[in-house]
Amino acid sequence: MQFKLSAVTLALATLAAATPVARDTCTTGSLQCCNSVSTAGDSAVAKLLGLLGIVVQDVTAIVGLNCSPISVIGVGGDSCTAQSVCCTNNSFNGLIAIGCTPINISV
Repeated sequence: MQFKLSAVTLALATLAAATPVARDTCTTGSLQCCNSVSTAGDSAVAKLLGLLGIVVQDVTAIVGLNCSPISVIGVGGDSCTAQSVCCTNNSFNGLIAIGCTPINISV
């Protein structure tokens, strides 16, 4: 009986580890792959925000630059070789994503 329980537990753990995980399940926004990440107070980022007329209240807010969406972990070819982040505002066609939180998707 104990062997059966261990075998079932091991099988479930293996299945869970092999199942692709959706990357777009960020609790803080959409999952993005950004070429660079900085704060809104960084001089270059602040200049770009100003040129685009984007007002960010918090100068410590994390901003992603040149971002593209990421879809599913473990499903071919859609990986991020730059910084993966969850962002609350990516309504600027990938040029800038605001309110980002860095995440590690390589686990």
